[in-house]
Parts: sequence; structure tokens; C-alpha cells
Amino acid sequence: MQFITKPTLLALLISATIGTAQADITIGVSLPLTGPASGLGIPTKNGITLWPDTIGGEKVKLVILDDASDTTQSSKNARRLITDDKVDVIVGSTATPASVALAEVASELKTPQISTSPVEVGPGKGTWTFRVAQSTPLMAHAVADHMKKVGVKTYAYLGYSDAYGETWLKGITAAADKAGLQSVATERFNRPDTSVTAQTLKLLAAKPDAILIGASGSGAAMPHKALIERGYKGKIYQTHGAASRDLIRLGGKDVEGSFVVAGLAILPELLPEDHPSKRLATDFTNRYEKQFGEGTRNQFAAHGYDAYLLLNRVIPIALKKAKPGTPEFRTALKDAMESEIDIPITQGVLHYTANDHFGLEEKARVMLTIQNGNWKAVGP
Repeated sequence: MQFITKPTLLALLISATIGTAQADITIGVSLPLTGPASGLGIPTKNGITLWPDTIGGEKVKLVILDDASDTTQSSKNARRLITDDKVDVIVGSTATPASVALAEVASELKTPQISTSPVEVGPGKGTWTFRVAQSTPLMAHAVADHMKKVGVKTYAYLGYSDAYGETWLKGITAAADKAGLQSVATERFNRPDTSVTAQTLKLLAAKPDAILIGASGSGAAMPHKALIERGYKGKIYQTHGAASRDLIRLGGKDVEGSFVVAGLAILPELLPEDHPSKRLATDFTNRYEKQFGEGTRNQFAAHGYDAYLLLNRVIPIALKKAKPGTPEFRTALKDAMESEIDIPITQGVLHYTANDHFGLEEKARVMLTIQNGNWKAVGP
């Protein structure tokens, strides 16, 4: 797949055009390739580079824009992709706040969005948004259940002051209440922050048995290290937004022994041979690490590839009803995603409905720990 780079002031456009036939399927992608969330967007784009040149027998035109980790730019990207580039579907964003902005435009202009983050949007604004990332409640319950199992009684939360952090605060609060855990402190910080000293001191004063960090990518390492450097001895948990080598690389010895809830593509070796995701996840991780280096597999690249696996299932169905480039085709894609069942991807099996655009269930998650600078599954 050939990429042609055309930089602009606010967005980096990478246009990959395969063929010029009228039936070409145009897919827009908006990701944080620069800015605080670039550690998520770049591997997502890397996962997309593993897509084939055709989907459903039709040639593909990819238009990839940088949202610069900014919601305003994300909204501009969505309007450009839909109105100017006439895309049939949008993939992104891996930054949750930017994905919210995409979802609002996708809903307004009736274009399917495949979100690579566990975005939650307001009532009536998620009709056209489908996620390939695990929902926050799904992962939060795994965290709370593990806390309870290992004897945690009290916990604290340290998370982003944005949509991702808010979603995780809401998710862990509900899950922890159900598990009988008591919250003793909550602190927030901004993605660009380089220090959380004040927040850390307040958390340590509350003396929680465990702390959950609601951050992502490289941004998850800084607060983790701050807690250890200030002498915190309790258990530290990370969300699936931190399930990448950035946490291990930047956290070093300070993240050893911590817990990270993640998707199946991080350790497909653990899956039984008859698992629907076994072959897909193994093939993906092998191809990804062959191209980008041993140990580079991560949650976000898998989401980028999973968008292809979803489209590969629904595009042939939509093509039976309408031609690409038309409102009817976009509607047919949406209908196909809502009606198809048991769509295997690297992270689990999708089953969307008209009322549920998350699709993944409990088996789409795994609890990991970090041991000797590598991932290790936590036993049942």
C-alpha cells in the first residue's frame, strides 16, 4: 500500500490510493499522530499499514489525517473527510476526546465511525459509532474483581482530566461499589502535565490499598513512577490504554509488579487453539513484530488492524445493497454492523446490535502483570 505525504499546518495527510475506479471504497482515518496522544495514534496507524489493498473485492483508498491530539482538529478532520473526500467510513480516533469529536460529526453527517478508543458519547450521538476497543465498564469490572480477589479494601484513582479519565472514573466507581471496595481519594491531571507531585502527596496521605491510574500510552508511566518515587507500597493498576511497551520502556523498574488490564492481542499465546481470535491475533502479532520489531505488539496497533477485520466482514454485505460513495452504502454498512453476529477480531468476538455498539464481552480481556520487563498473565 503506497502512502503519499502532504503536510499541512494543522494536519498531516497521508493519502494511499489504490486504483481510480468509481467503485473504490474510500476510508478516512483520523488519529493522533502528533501531540500528547501520539503514542497511541502512531501504533494504530502502523496496524493499519498491515491492511490488504482490497476489501470485499474492491480497491481501497485510504485518507489518513493527524488530529494532533486535539478535539477541534478532530472535528475539522471529520468534516473534511466526509464532505471533501467523500469517505464511506471513518476509523479513529485512538485518543478518546478526539473520538468524541469524530462521533458527533459522524452522527450529524450519517457516516459510520469505527472508534479505536472506548469512546462514550451523549444520548443520540452514538448512532453511527462502533467500537473495536473494549468498553471501559468491561475492563473496570476486571480491575475491581482482581482488587477484591487479592484483598484490596480501599482504593484511589489518579486519572486524566478529560473524557478518557472521566469514563474510567465512572467505570471503576460503579465496579468497585459492586465489589464492596471503598474509594478514599480521587485526583486528576492533564495529558501534557510533566508532574503530579501534589496529586501524589494527597493520594499517599489517604493510604489506599491500591491505586488505579486512568491514563494511556507514555502518559501512564509518569504518574506511576511518581507514586513509586514517593514511597507508595500498595498495588498499582493500569487501564487498557496503558497496554503498550511505552509503559514498560518509560516506567522501567518502577512498573515491575503492577497490573494492567488488556486485550487478547497482547498475549495471543495464552489463547486455546480453538479460540476464534487465536489465529487472527497470532498472525497479527507475528506480522506486526516482523515489520516493527520484536516485542512491539500493543493494544492500539491491534485496534487499527481490527477495524479492517470488521470492514472485511461487513463491506461485502453492504456492496449487495449499494455502491460505495453513496449515502445508501454508508447506511448499508451501519446496518450490516448491527445485524452481523460473531465477528472475530484479534481482541475477541464482536456482536453489535442496534442498541450496543461496543460488541465485545468478558472473554475479550486479560489481566497482566509486568515481570522482568515483559508481560506476564495473571493466573485465575
